[in-house]
Amino acid sequence: MKYPLGVVHGRFQGFHLDHLKYVLAAAKRCEHLVVGITNPDPMLTKEDPADPERSKPEANPFTYFERYLMVKESLLDEGLSQKEFSIVPFPINRPELWKFYVPLNAVFFLTIYDDWGRKKKKMFEEQGLKVEVLWEKPLSQKGIRATEVRHLMRQGDPKWRELVPPGTARIIEKLNLIEKLKNL
Repeated sequence: MKYPLGVVHGRFQGFHLDHLKYVLAAAKRCEHLVVGITNPDPMLTKEDPADPERSKPEANPFTYFERYLMVKESLLDEGLSQKEFSIVPFPINRPELWKFYVPLNAVFFLTIYDDWGRKKKKMFEEQGLKVEVLWEKPLSQKGIRATEVRHLMRQGDPKWRELVPPGTARIIEKLNLIEKLKNL
């Protein structure tokens, strides 16, 4: 059985292959997937003790629009039609605003690796939302980290391309985002 609506979320700073795996796993479980991009606006981002690094400006170099394009191109490359997904801003640390961005009657899909993942699950449940954990693994099994991808890009190491979907690589190159990272 597929749910009518699902929601996934992430900062996607940049959108890498493990992000794609997570989003596609959720897409298989619903008819329409809403992809929420967190930290869409620095004014809506606040620090959280469960993961204080995620709110820092250096951890959020790409704009909402740049990340929107990365996600969109990558999902289209995977064969999803634009009727099967939407991409929206999602201020994860502002639950009082969620109703303005995502359908609250959807199933909220999560993956959990650490305290931040457990906190998000609790936040969703406290808002009365239906939550489904796609997988929970120890932090040591998290896999690709966007911090590492950005580091490789800043260093001019072409190995970053092996860690992101082709759609993301095209957007990074088209928008000259490597140069942007180097100039931060």
